[in-house]
Amino acid sequence: MPTILVVDDHDDIRELLRLRLEKRGFTVTCARNGLEAVMAAANAPPSLILMDVNMPELDGLEATMQIHQADEGHRIPVIALTAYAASGDEAGAIAAGCDAFHTKPIDFEKLFVQINQLITTTSAPSS
Repeated sequence: MPTILVVDDHDDIRELLRLRLEKRGFTVTCARNGLEAVMAAANAPPSLILMDVNMPELDGLEATMQIHQADEGHRIPVIALTAYAASGDEAGAIAAGCDAFHTKPIDFEKLFVQINQLITTTSAPSS
């Protein structure tokens, strides 16, 4: 079963995501900030990361760049999550290495489509 790393500085959002993802059959690990996310991805690379953009210590975009730089041979797909979407934020997230962008409140049906597309695309055997 694919493992998803949920990164968010709000306990309630992490818990909500964890419960909804586990209900769909995913294994879930969590991190409270970008620093924890970088360490978690290095120690046990997940199949996908749900990364909050606005966090203390190390924001989600910088954490995404560090994760990708640390392991260029195995690029983990990242979906940026944010409650504060402004014009240009999606382009900034994509430029930082995120594969998709999702605003809060979370539309779970849309999020599950994004997750499944990215996990299927990145786990497909290369020819």
